[in-house]
Amino acid sequence: MKAAVYYENGPPTVLKYEEVPDPALMSNGIIIKVEAVSIEGGDTLNRLGGALTSHPHIVGYQAAGEVVAVGDEVKEFKIGDKAVTTGFNGSHAELRSVAARTAWKIPKGADVKKAAVVPVPFGTAHDCLFEFGRLKAGETVLVQAGASGVGVAAIQLAKRAGARVLATASSDERLEKLRPLGLDEGINYKTSDVVQSVMKLTNNSGVNLVVDSVGGSTLQGSILSLGYRGRVSMVGAAGREPMRVDVGSMMGGNRSLTGVFLGAEIATDRVHDMIQKLVDEVAAGTLQVVIDKTFPLAEAAAAHAYIESRKAVGRVLLIP
Repeated sequence: MKAAVYYENGPPTVLKYEEVPDPALMSNGIIIKVEAVSIEGGDTLNRLGGALTSHPHIVGYQAAGEVVAVGDEVKEFKIGDKAVTTGFNGSHAELRSVAARTAWKIPKGADVKKAAVVPVPFGTAHDCLFEFGRLKAGETVLVQAGASGVGVAAIQLAKRAGARVLATASSDERLEKLRPLGLDEGINYKTSDVVQSVMKLTNNSGVNLVVDSVGGSTLQGSILSLGYRGRVSMVGAAGREPMRVDVGSMMGGNRSLTGVFLGAEIATDRVHDMIQKLVDEVAAGTLQVVIDKTFPLAEAAAAHAYIESRKAVGRVLLIP
């Protein structure tokens, strides 16, 4: 099969398009013929500095396509089904082997490209808001990096739950694209101070919950944007900066900071069922997937470079 691979960590230019051996089928797994790869933020971080668990290494968390092989222990999939899959690597390829437990059925007739985007960003956003963020109707949420995959999902899910939704992005143009998804107030972090803007928009009350997928120096701003008993759900480190925060700033307002990692619980019944529901809702059109741009798998380097330009709104896909 063909795959986008690399032999050493580095910038997008380390990615090469090469012939590699087909993946092996696990007894508890499936193999899909990949139709769409959703490039996740973690994919670019792993390419830059993550462990190379194979040589050459195939990066990538998430891909969807047609089931072409089924392990002996698997009952929930059959050849010909469409599935969206997750794993710690291996998405940037024509074929992908995963455990069936980290795959979800795509309803018949649904758009495979849209389904490819769902599990990691929508599942992460859901956990940040509800499982760990304890969001309630009537509360105010700040979504950092609102134009990211997690941001696009969090805006919709929070609005649907009855929250007032604020979000940050790097341009007014990107913020405008988020308004149809449920954004109430946008903050351009390039031209405005986020904390000051939040306080102005909340009459100095602060927000109840922040979803922060950026980390680094942004995380301190998230904490300072909180109101009394406010919570931050911190997920990822898209900002690629050290995580340094003044935890003392949390005490006076009884604020809390929770780290969220979907992968730690992705094989549990709770998360598996939650993600299947989200896949079904996207298929039914009750949740929207935003696909900014698609690239051929052979142009994975260009796709990663485009993501790192921070111009995208939503997800960038690779098509084998």
